[in-house]
Amino acid sequence: MQNAPMTALLPDALVMLAVVVAWLNDTFVGQDGRRTTYFIAFFSTLVAGVWFAVNAFDPQVHYFFGHMYVVDPFASVMKAVVSLGYAVSIVYSRRYLEDRNLFRGDFFLLGMFALLGQLVMISGNNFLTLYLGLELMSLSLYAVIALRREVPQSNEAAMKYYVLGALASGFLLYGISMLYGATGSLDLNEVFKAIGSSHYDPGVLLFGVIFIVAGVAFKMGAVPFHMWVPDVYQGAPTAMTLIVGGGPKVAAFAWGLRFLVMGLLPLAVEWQQMLVILAALSLIVGNITGIVQRNVKRMLAYSAISNMGFVLLGLLAGVVDQKTVGAASAYGSAMFYSIVYLITTLGTFGVIMLLARRDFEADTLEDFKGLNQRSPVFAFVMMIMMFSLAGIPPAVGFYAKLAVLQATMNAGLTWLTVLAVITSLFGAFYYLRIVKLMYFDEPQDKSPIVADTGTRALLALNGVAVLVLGIVPDPLLRACLQAIQHTLLL
Repeated sequence: MQNAPMTALLPDALVMLAVVVAWLNDTFVGQDGRRTTYFIAFFSTLVAGVWFAVNAFDPQVHYFFGHMYVVDPFASVMKAVVSLGYAVSIVYSRRYLEDRNLFRGDFFLLGMFALLGQLVMISGNNFLTLYLGLELMSLSLYAVIALRREVPQSNEAAMKYYVLGALASGFLLYGISMLYGATGSLDLNEVFKAIGSSHYDPGVLLFGVIFIVAGVAFKMGAVPFHMWVPDVYQGAPTAMTLIVGGGPKVAAFAWGLRFLVMGLLPLAVEWQQMLVILAALSLIVGNITGIVQRNVKRMLAYSAISNMGFVLLGLLAGVVDQKTVGAASAYGSAMFYSIVYLITTLGTFGVIMLLARRDFEADTLEDFKGLNQRSPVFAFVMMIMMFSLAGIPPAVGFYAKLAVLQATMNAGLTWLTVLAVITSLFGAFYYLRIVKLMYFDEPQDKSPIVADTGTRALLALNGVAVLVLGIVPDPLLRACLQAIQHTLLL
């Protein structure tokens, strides 16, 4: 660990500079500069994502701003994923936004502000920094969801998200104040040392941990803090749903890992017991409730809840009998799962937006009937995405689930592993139902699918990535394990 030159922060600075430039362009050029704002957002996040990926090869842990901000292999990998995920999201969203007069600077600016918040969440090494990153992301997402002001459902979704998000922020702040009162520090490393030396009030600290776990569970959309997820997914325009359901999920996992593992690992026995309950409830509610949904976006919301249950399985399997022998494998599998989930989510919502047209949302199961007859390529891409979410080989989702289940088994939680497998079988039903509709039903809508060449190529590449990573998952899984090992020094 060392103090690094400021060059390690250049990709973060690039995103911040791009926000300023895009803001100035949108302010002074107005509507005529919307395409310029789009290209600024796309190319800056694309370059930053590649830059973060290159930085991930540096095994050192670098601290900045009085240890409040950290650049380590884990942060670099996760920031590369969320940055590239945002770049892909706005490419998929372009035609959808143009058809609804939403192709405006404020959409891209708010999305970039949310991305900036995610970068701070991922690299935060202080309770204050972590909270500021969360609020920057959350406030931007509230506004993104409400951009389509003339649609009551969007306003309702934004209001529900805002109210419940404010409640979760209150929980988090209360938990942080408890931890500060018990340990006398806001720095994750100092809190870790204080807990390890037993210089704290156990009662106050336990209350703090409870509220911290509640805040993490809300941002990940875990049961019973999941109430906002289905309404936001369904009520928001699909492009906004992708912005909320993509990168923020990965950032929330990284954020939770910073809090629970890098700050509160000596208390793993306490918070792992809480995560066991959250994971079990998320798997049950997400997979079973999703079966009865007819709206595809609402179904994917319950899918997100169940998938976050799998991420929690990886988080809760790191410490066994107060030993961290399998911690790198467990946390690495959760990291791998969150990345795979983002890649699959991007492709899924990309197809949904491809089927949508002006004044028409392709968000019901019936809209997917006969898709294979209209476009065999996009039907195949959607099938691969559904196979991945269901955990069916050769899609990469199978290996992601397998890695997490192995970590859970190694932690001695056999009953939880069995529960995850059984509930996943229920979940497979609503994924395979879409495949059945695409390939075995007659199309209700025979209109041609319109998409520009770039979107078609990117969506096809997205499908290929899910297949290739499923056939050769080792490089990405190994990268996740190494990032965790270098960061946690395990």
